[in-house]
Amino acid sequence: MNQNSATNMTLPQASRFASDVDSLVAFITWGSVILFVLITMISLYFLWKYRRIGAPTFTSPISHNNQLEITWTLIPTVLVFIIFFWGFKSYLDMRVIPANSMELKVTGKKWFWAIDYPNGTNSVNEMVLPVNKPVKLLLSSSDVIHSFYIPAFRTKMDAVPNRYTTMSFEPTMTGTFDIFCAEYCGKSHSGMIGKARVVTESEYAKWLEEAESGGKMSPVEFGAKLYTSKACATCHSNDGTANTGPTWKGIYGAKHKMADGSEVVVDENYLRQSMLEPNAKVVAGYQPVMPTYQGVLKEKQIDALIAYIKTLK
Repeated sequence: MNQNSATNMTLPQASRFASDVDSLVAFITWGSVILFVLITMISLYFLWKYRRIGAPTFTSPISHNNQLEITWTLIPTVLVFIIFFWGFKSYLDMRVIPANSMELKVTGKKWFWAIDYPNGTNSVNEMVLPVNKPVKLLLSSSDVIHSFYIPAFRTKMDAVPNRYTTMSFEPTMTGTFDIFCAEYCGKSHSGMIGKARVVTESEYAKWLEEAESGGKMSPVEFGAKLYTSKACATCHSNDGTANTGPTWKGIYGAKHKMADGSEVVVDENYLRQSMLEPNAKVVAGYQPVMPTYQGVLKEKQIDALIAYIKTLK
C-alpha cells in the first residue's frame, strides 16, 4: 500500500506500534469530547432550572455532597491512570530496541537526510527497509537541530549536533512513506523531504547490490540518477534556473569567480573538491551552506556525477 493512495483521510498504520498510538489518541480525543458535551449540557440544564424568575434567590443550605465529590474526583483520577499506563506501554514499545534490530545511521544535513547501511551502502533522502524487520536508527546532525519524522510509522526523534539519539520501529507493510524534518532548520527546511521505501527481503538485497554500482547503467545514466537520489537537485538546477547553489547547466569548462576574488576553471578536480570540500572555494554571490559529501559519495558515484555534469551544455 502506498501512503499517497490511502482511500481515507487517515495515514496508514505502517509500523508495529502505530495502531496502539492511534488507539490512545482516539481514546483521549473521544473522552475529551464526551466530557465536554456532558459538562456543557449539565451546565446549561442548571442555568435553565435555577434561572431567576422574579422571586428572591436564597443560598442553598447544602454545603457539600460526599458522594458527588468522590465521584467527580474518582472518575478523572481513573482516566488519568489509564492514559498514563497506556502511554507508558506505548513509550516502552518505541524505546526498547529489539536485540535483532538492523542498525542504520541517519545524519541530518542542510537540507537532506544521509542514510548509511550496515554493509557500507548509503543513500540520500531515501531509506530502503525490509518489511517486518526491526530497525534501529542512530541519529545525529552535522549542522543544526533537525527532527526525523515518519508520520505513517507514528515516530519522530530530534537529530542533534555532536551527539546521538536513537529511534526504533518495525515496518509492517510494503510501500513508500514520507519522511519530514519536523524542526525548522533554515531556508530550505520545507524541501527537506525524503521517502521510506519498505520492500520485501529479496528486493532489499537487490537494492543494496545495485545502489553501489548503478547496476548496468552507464556513468552518465548513473550520475543522472544520483543527481536526484543524493539530493543534488535540492540546491543545483540542471536547466539554468537560479537556486541556492550554482546551476549545473554549462558549468563544466566555464570560469567562475570565487568569493575571495580569484577565478577557477570548472574541471574534474574542482567538481570533486566541491563535493567533498564545498566551502574551500565558494562561488561569488552564493552562501557557503553546502554540506560535505565526504563519506556520502563513493568514488564511482563521484565519477558518475562528474560525467553527468559534463553532458549539461
